Amino acid sequence: MANHKSSLKRIRQDKKKALHNRYYAKTMRNAVRKLRAMTNKEEAAALYPKVQKMLDKLAKTNIIHKNKAANLKSSLCQHINKL
Repeated sequence: MANHKSSLKRIRQDKKKALHNRYYAKTMRNAVRKLRAMTNKEEAAALYPKVQKMLDKLAKTNIIHKNKAANLKSSLCQHINKL
């Protein structure tokens, strides 16, 4: 276990930050899953900008990697175009 006050504080902060990141990553995964499950092109096209915005924000704050965000956006766009 850590001995310094600063390292104990860092552990507390890391736990809090990890919980925050896990929530937003899970929310993003659910949104992507919901978009992939859609079969109506108009509904999917309407939801896509919201999901795209979410992916960009998470990539900007390093919750997900920027390339992962780009790959997800690309694959979702392909999915919508196939509908």
